[in-house]
Amino acid sequence: MTMLKSALVALPAALCLQPAFAQNWDCGDPGNLPQQGMNFCAAQAFDRADRALNVAWKAVRKNTGSTTDKPDLLLRSQRAWIEYRDRQCEAEGSKFYGGSLQPFIIATCRTRLTQQRTQELLLFDEEN
Repeated sequence: MTMLKSALVALPAALCLQPAFAQNWDCGDPGNLPQQGMNFCAAQAFDRADRALNVAWKAVRKNTGSTTDKPDLLLRSQRAWIEYRDRQCEAEGSKFYGGSLQPFIIATCRTRLTQQRTQELLLFDEEN
């Protein structure tokens, strides 16, 4: 699992900066938030999705195991998927390059794709 965590690409710095008043933002009502608040809430949603992915990943790895006589295809596919997710979301965010909306677009994309991957892993686990 350590290798997977190290492979995860950190969110852009803009998503990681949390103003002191961020805890007062109501992420349940994003329509009333400034862009910075929407970016914060999107980053929080990605963090939750990423934690769920890591739980699913641990379960799949535990159930499928790994042997030294064959390549670890699941690990290789996960690493490739992380690369795909991050590049795809950067591409989606590039329409707003340098703007305050770019971190929001990237985080929501990462959340969406991470949730999809979590479901894929859970299905894979059921089938094996």
